[in-house]
Amino acid sequence: MGFYINPGNEAFKISINDDIYIDQSGILAFTNNRIGKRKRYLCVSRPRRFGKSLTAEMLTAYYDRSCDSGFLFQGLEIAKDDSYVGNLNQYDVFSINVQQFLRGAGKPAQLVPYMESQLLQELRSMYGKLLGYNEEDFSFNNLPMALAALFARDEGKRKGFIFIIDEWDCIFREAPEDKQAQKAYLDFLRDLFKDRTYVKLAYMTGILPVKKYGTHSALNIFDEFSMTEPKGLAKYVGFSEADVMELCKKYHMNFDEAKRWYDGYEFWQTGHIYNPKSIVDAMLEKAFQSYWVSTETYEALRVYIDMNFDGLKDAIISMLGGVSCEIDTGTFQNDMTSFRGRDDVLTLLVHLGYLTYQEKSRRVSIPNDEVRSEFLRAVRSSGWKEVADAVKASEALLDATLNMDAKSVAEGIDAIHSGSTSILSYHDENSLSCVITLAYYSARKDYILIRELPTGKGFADMVFLPRKHCDKPALLIELKWNRSAEGAISQIKKQKYVQALQDYGGKLLLVGINYDKKSKIHQCEIEQFTYGGLEVIKPYEGETEQ
Repeated sequence: MGFYINPGNEAFKISINDDIYIDQSGILAFTNNRIGKRKRYLCVSRPRRFGKSLTAEMLTAYYDRSCDSGFLFQGLEIAKDDSYVGNLNQYDVFSINVQQFLRGAGKPAQLVPYMESQLLQELRSMYGKLLGYNEEDFSFNNLPMALAALFARDEGKRKGFIFIIDEWDCIFREAPEDKQAQKAYLDFLRDLFKDRTYVKLAYMTGILPVKKYGTHSALNIFDEFSMTEPKGLAKYVGFSEADVMELCKKYHMNFDEAKRWYDGYEFWQTGHIYNPKSIVDAMLEKAFQSYWVSTETYEALRVYIDMNFDGLKDAIISMLGGVSCEIDTGTFQNDMTSFRGRDDVLTLLVHLGYLTYQEKSRRVSIPNDEVRSEFLRAVRSSGWKEVADAVKASEALLDATLNMDAKSVAEGIDAIHSGSTSILSYHDENSLSCVITLAYYSARKDYILIRELPTGKGFADMVFLPRKHCDKPALLIELKWNRSAEGAISQIKKQKYVQALQDYGGKLLLVGINYDKKSKIHQCEIEQFTYGGLEVIKPYEGETEQ
C-alpha cells in the first residue's frame, strides 16, 4: 500500500460512515463496462463540492488490489451487478490528486517534473526489484516507460493499471495564464495514456472538460461527461429528487423549501438534480441557507460579470428575472481565459455550477435561490445600480400590489424601467415579462412563480402561488404590449384563466399590466377575484409623457 499507488480504502471508509451517505455506486457498473476497451478513457467534470472526490475515493477503494473492500460495498447498488465480483479489488490503482501535486511543486512550471518524480519514486520502492533496473536506467526517469516495462514483465500476475485522477484541471484554474506549464501538463497526460496497453481504465474528474488546445488533440481519446453533456452519467451528478424527499422526511425538513433553495440542475435523462453539498448541510444544520456558494467567494463570479461582453448584462438580468437564455456552448475552449463573447462566459458559469443548462433547448438559467442570491451580490458590487435598485424596490411594489394600489404599481414599474440607465430595452412582450419578474423579485420569498400556466383556453403569463407557510393572496398577472390594462383583465376573464386555479381555494388578485410604447408608460389594473364576483380597482393609466 502506498500514497499514490494502491492507497487502500480508508478515504472511502470515512465517507461511507458519514451521517449522510447517498449510494451512487451504480457508476461502477458503468466504469466496469469500459475496462480494457477503446472507450476506457473517461473525463467527468462537475462543479465544486458536487461529489467528485467522493466518487474518486469510491473507485479507488473498489479497484485497489491491495485491500479487501467487499464489506464496504455490501448492500450497495453495485453489489447487485453481474460485473461486481470480477472487478472488486483486482487492479493496481494510481490515485492522483493533481491539486496536491501542484501545491507540492510550488510553481506551475514544476508540476510535471515534481509529479513524475514522486510517482516514479513510489514505483521504484514498490516494484524496483521486479523491474530489475539500476538507478541510471532511462526507464526510471520516465513514468510511461517504467509502467510499460512493469506491465510487460509481470503481465501474468496483474491485470493492468487503473488511473483515478482528481482535480485534473487545477492548473487551468489556478494558473490560467501560464500556457507553457499547461502545455507541458497536457503533453505529460498524452504520453501517459495514449496508445498505452497498460491502461485498463483512466478516470479523470475536475470542474472543466478537457482543454481544447491546438495540436494537443490527443486528449480527444477521453469520452467526456460534463454539465453541458452529462450523457449516461447524468444520474450521478448530484442528489435525485427521490433522495432529497427521503432526507427531508428523515430530518423533518420542508421539501418545498429544499427544492426552492437547492434544486434547478435538470437533465432530460434524469429530471431534477439537487446540489449535494447544500442538501447535506441543510439537513444536518436544520436550516435552509447558502452553503455551497460559501466554498467559492462571490468575487469569482463578479470577475466574469465585470467582463460584460456584448449581451452578457442583458442575459444575466433576464435570468435574474426568471427567464432562460439561449447560448452556444460549442465555442468554449474549456479554460478560464479564452473568452470570445458572452456565450463562452455563460458556458463557464454552467461548468462552475452557477447556471444550469437545458441540453435539448440549448438554454441556460439560474438554478435556485442559493445561486440567485450570489448573482445579486455580484451584480450589486459590479456597479449595476439600476438592478440593485429594482430588487430593492421590489418589496414596495409587492406591497402595493397586495394593497391593490394600481397607481403605485404602475409608477413603480415605470421607475424601474426608466431609470438613469435602462435595465433592458423593450423590444417585445418577452422583455416586458423579464422586467416585471425582476420588479416582483422579493415575491420569491413567499411565492412560487409559474410562467405560462396552462389554462382552459390559453396560457396565463405569470402566476404567483403563495407557499404553504404564507397566507397572502395568489397573483395572476397578464401582460399586454401597446394595448390596455383593462384588456389584460378582460382576457383573464374571457379565457377563464382562473379555472386553472380552482383547486387553490385562497384569495386571488388579477393584475393586468400594459406598456404603451408611444407614451412609454405602464398601465395597471387590479381586481380581487371572488366566487361571487370581482372587486374592481380603478385602473391607473399613468401620465402622458411631456
